[in-house]
Amino acid sequence: MNKPIGVIDSGIGGLTVLTELHRQLPDEQFIYLGDTLRCPYGTKTEEQVIQYTWELVNYLTHHDIKLLVIACNTATAILLDDLREKLSIPVIGVIEPGSRAAVQSTKTNSVGVIGTTNTVKSDAYANTLKMLNPAIESMSVACPKFVPMIENGNVTGDAVKQIVNESLQPFQDKTEMDTLILGCTHYPIIQDIIEEIVGDHVMVLSSALETATEVRSILAYTNTLHEPMDAPVEPIIYTTQEIQSFEKLSALLNQFAHIHLAKVQ
Repeated sequence: MNKPIGVIDSGIGGLTVLTELHRQLPDEQFIYLGDTLRCPYGTKTEEQVIQYTWELVNYLTHHDIKLLVIACNTATAILLDDLREKLSIPVIGVIEPGSRAAVQSTKTNSVGVIGTTNTVKSDAYANTLKMLNPAIESMSVACPKFVPMIENGNVTGDAVKQIVNESLQPFQDKTEMDTLILGCTHYPIIQDIIEEIVGDHVMVLSSALETATEVRSILAYTNTLHEPMDAPVEPIIYTTQEIQSFEKLSALLNQFAHIHLAKVQ
């Protein structure tokens, strides 16, 4: 089926998921929409997250998409079930794939999760991990400073390391923890710093790889994969504001040169 796949996020973080989707499914046309105008979602009220997410979804459904990826942990935690119930296309979130990866990774059944305030408050990861493996003990820590820092392009340097180190202090005594889930799609952008601070004994996981694998499996199962193309298809990327921040991150990822401004309201 030669229809596009929609991907939404609160800002630039979902580009980490888009990069993996594009790598695994180069023949697919992806349309990405990042809501940099109202980012971050992690500190917004639940009502605001629901409103903003539906505005993004409605914008993309006008492009006749065949599948929707919610590349935002906060939106996934708050309204994935509602989106699946009300939309006639498959909807993939990032929490279940990330949790499955952690269950496969951990040897001690001790898993850490970092995310936005709303994602942590929802207990979405804790509940999903318990559902997948009741023996797993998890600890979730909110890192509200990360997304604004990353959206502003601050992803390296001593100041960033200090913020990350301070934010991860609650894990200091969790010596048995061997797996850490990056419960926000922005966080892989600073994954190297996070890995340095938590140590080599902790496997740091993002949901991008597992999410892309799930999308590919669903397309194959429903026989809706795009026909093979001679060359990879360039994703179409929209942002509600701040094209410059998208371009900066795209340059870091060596991906996606063409960014467009979108009006979603």
